[in-house]
Amino acid sequence: MPKLKIKKNELLEAIVSSIKSIKGNKIISLNFTKIENSICDFFVICSGTSSTHVRAIQDNVRKKVQKITKQKPWHVEEDNNANWILMDYSNIILHIFQEETRTFYNLEELLGDAKKTSHKEQINE
Repeated sequence: MPKLKIKKNELLEAIVSSIKSIKGNKIISLNFTKIENSICDFFVICSGTSSTHVRAIQDNVRKKVQKITKQKPWHVEEDNNANWILMDYSNIILHIFQEETRTFYNLEELLGDAKKTSHKEQINE
């Protein structure tokens, strides 16, 4: 399958917008573009209020990102209870957590070398 030519910012905006449209919480992005030998350009991290909400965020991101960018995740991983879902879009890796699991792993602090951006504003649809 040929790799689609897509601007990183367009993919990042599509992911963040998809999360916001289904009321994902505490959305941040970590920018690794200035960090040598990083595995990707961005991590996007958000929280859902329950396993149902976490799965709904995943489904919404998958559908809306594909519609906007024509891109599908390269790989998706999740635990049995949807405490944490990872969606790998190659240059951008999305982590969708339940709040307690997000607090436990604390990726924002663990990856403190990356530039952090908070995506606070909500979309009303």
